[in-house]
Amino acid sequence: MKKQPPLTLLSSSTMSRRRFITGAAASSTVLGFGLHSSLSFADPLADSKVKRMPPQVLRGNRFDLNIGYQAVNITGKDSLATTVNGSLPAPTLRWKEGDTVTIKVTNNLSHDSSIHWHGMILPTHMDGVPGLSFAGIKPGESYEYQFTVNQSGTYWYHSHSGFQEQTGIYGAIVIEPKEPDPVAYDRDHVVLLSDWTDEIPENIYAKLKKMSHYYNRRERTTGDLWRDIKEKGVGNTWNERRMWNQMRMSETDISDVTGETYTYLMNGMTPEDGWKALFRNGEKVRLRIINASAMTIFDVRIPGLKMTVVASDGQNIEPVSVDEFRIGVAETYDVIVEPDSDSAYTIFAQSIGRTGFTRGVLTADASLEAAIPAMDYAPTLGHQDMGMSMAGMDHSAMKMPMGGMDHSAMKMPMEGMDHSAMKMPMEGMDHSTMGKNLNNSASNLGKAGYGTNVGVVHAKTEFGPHVDMRVELMQNGITDPGVGLRDHQQRYGRKVLTYADIRNLTPTIDTREPEREIQLHLTGNMGRYMWSMNGISFADAKPLALKYGERVRIVLVNDTMMTHPIHLHGVWSELETGEPNYIPRKHTIMVQPGSSVSYLVTADAMGKWAYHCHLLFHMPGMMREVWIS
Repeated sequence: MKKQPPLTLLSSSTMSRRRFITGAAASSTVLGFGLHSSLSFADPLADSKVKRMPPQVLRGNRFDLNIGYQAVNITGKDSLATTVNGSLPAPTLRWKEGDTVTIKVTNNLSHDSSIHWHGMILPTHMDGVPGLSFAGIKPGESYEYQFTVNQSGTYWYHSHSGFQEQTGIYGAIVIEPKEPDPVAYDRDHVVLLSDWTDEIPENIYAKLKKMSHYYNRRERTTGDLWRDIKEKGVGNTWNERRMWNQMRMSETDISDVTGETYTYLMNGMTPEDGWKALFRNGEKVRLRIINASAMTIFDVRIPGLKMTVVASDGQNIEPVSVDEFRIGVAETYDVIVEPDSDSAYTIFAQSIGRTGFTRGVLTADASLEAAIPAMDYAPTLGHQDMGMSMAGMDHSAMKMPMGGMDHSAMKMPMEGMDHSAMKMPMEGMDHSTMGKNLNNSASNLGKAGYGTNVGVVHAKTEFGPHVDMRVELMQNGITDPGVGLRDHQQRYGRKVLTYADIRNLTPTIDTREPEREIQLHLTGNMGRYMWSMNGISFADAKPLALKYGERVRIVLVNDTMMTHPIHLHGVWSELETGEPNYIPRKHTIMVQPGSSVSYLVTADAMGKWAYHCHLLFHMPGMMREVWIS
């Protein structure tokens, strides 16, 4: 890798009231989350020399991080953030593989706080999950994290206390490899995506509990109805509308929280301001893209530039050339681009529901700007996202359930169906025991790398008003680009990354076959905004027990119509893509609506670990403890 003198990252030269961070200290009397309209701020425009800069970069092996309140104005309205070292995002930490790092975190908030090192493989008491890894950091106290860095790549850190992640406690981690980097590049930039709201997060959560579609401003209109009648006919339109109405669901409900309240940020900069990064002629540029948002899944592209994906969740993969990729909350992707010095390029990240975007500019000339592309069409959910087949579907014969949504009442397509592969619900199965293989025979488990041989199996706990949907035909969540991306190759000529494209750069380390299989269902009731696993909320769930050293397969079945990014702390999730010799390792895995994915886990880290959906407002219910002993 060539060494070049550092270049300055630039922001817009014009100071805007829509984006600044002041150094004003907040009142120490603020309680709860501290986001309070009555809080007194220093005049945010008093210091006209305040500059909008990317997060500070801290290097070395000893760090002091101070969590505190910070007055901000991102949208034109004075608000209060919780930040690290007065920065939003928090400082970027650059470590070296093999070093032992010591991080002293001091909590200056009026309530408990914490830092979780997302994707880091470390001892359980260093993981930073209050009530599980440690007691948390009390107001006015400090906690010293210390661990050896045994990996390299792109990761991030964030608070695991309350909703502080939403209010600003998140930052990037870049770890230099001990051995020569297999990826050739001349310069790298961190691209940290996030979502900001001036609303108090507890208020957002309360609104969703009362009305789950509160932030959905794309409900169907009369105009949509007439267009459907023209395209599909009266009969098909009537049957489709009846189906959605009886389910009490909306085909436009792609995201719980949208651009209605969110401003999407790139390295803390709004789309209006536009973060900028420079390069020199002839350079290969590595972009370390991190989704540090609370609730937003992004689709990322750089019009006019091919991206070569070289790492996923910090792990090197065989290079894949794409035009676009979806990045779930908490995922990271590293891409290599080779820009032309005569052009400026927009790094464009649009929300999955197309309710907003953020953007940056990659340019060799600070005076150049790049055109901002229009957002793609707003997607809608369909039968595939319900775990149903499209082929041969007789909508008029389909009896849609009320309340508990009993899919056994559905008449599924008969023609071309392989009934031998379809496993219907076994109501007596108690998944929470996790004591046996689902089919009671290790020899019948699918081969490592290829996935499960077992069909959908629903537990007793999934039946009732707390679960409003259950799939019976699992869609393939590995080859599916996802809702809103499936036609982009045909429509726009854009190659979209799928999990099936990801192949680890180095051979699979643990080549053992799985000893047993755990099928976990991601469940919920959208109308009541209740989230769970196997129909059991975190507060009522027993831990999942793994035996130290065992090789286990986890099958995630998404029984909801939302995409869930699932994060298992402490150990790698080895995604089964059909390539057993080069299984990709990830720390966060997206599960598409109505579909399933499977991955292998080597239980090689003793302790108690968190396992949860990384959508912040889903986490209170859709979470489990994992005990490895």
